[in-house]
Amino acid sequence: MESTTSLVQIKGIRDGLLATFADAPWEDQRNSLLEQINERSAFFQGARLAMDVGSQILKVNELVDLRDQLSEKNITLWAVISESATTENTAQLLGLATRISKPRPEETRPVHEVSSDTALFISRTVRSGTRIEYPGNIVIVGDVNPGAEIVAEGSVIVWGRVRGMIHAGAKGDLSVCICALDLSANQLRIADKASAMLKPQKDPKPEIATINSEGHLQAEIWQTGETTIRK
Repeated sequence: MESTTSLVQIKGIRDGLLATFADAPWEDQRNSLLEQINERSAFFQGARLAMDVGSQILKVNELVDLRDQLSEKNITLWAVISESATTENTAQLLGLATRISKPRPEETRPVHEVSSDTALFISRTVRSGTRIEYPGNIVIVGDVNPGAEIVAEGSVIVWGRVRGMIHAGAKGDLSVCICALDLSANQLRIADKASAMLKPQKDPKPEIATINSEGHLQAEIWQTGETTIRK
């Protein structure tokens, strides 16, 4: 029997997230989607979601019910792609798009053996629904928006504003760091240490997050000669 979570595959696309449904009863598909959202609620906060439901025949009340449930979780359902003319008409009646841009294959990075000083350089804003993983350091010139995920085995440096989730030292390295010009992330992680959500600052300053001598994750002013621990 197929596991519940395998019924829906979620990936980043240019306009947000795309949920692709396996062939199964609608109730199972819907529950699988909601289960994945509940398990990663911080990641899905503020996301724009498109669904590819294949040949599933959906009526207005079924789509309205799911749209309302997603809205309660701060997720916007904006598109439904289907091979069924009935489902496509239903989506159009609700003002949903029935065509989307194709997923960006470059967001899935092949994992190769790399040295500790190797870095992935990204010169753009990382938008909601994008997940980037790399077995080294990651340098981003741009913002990390809410709903975006950055996962690195090394350090992560962001020359911009962080509002999404960043996980450095993903394989357990406690010596790495996370740096940003404005570090107000949904969540920061270094190895298995996680921070609470960092509130946006009125006057943000560059900060660096590290694991201190007591084994706790802390953020400090990223500036030579001055260290101010963020509360």
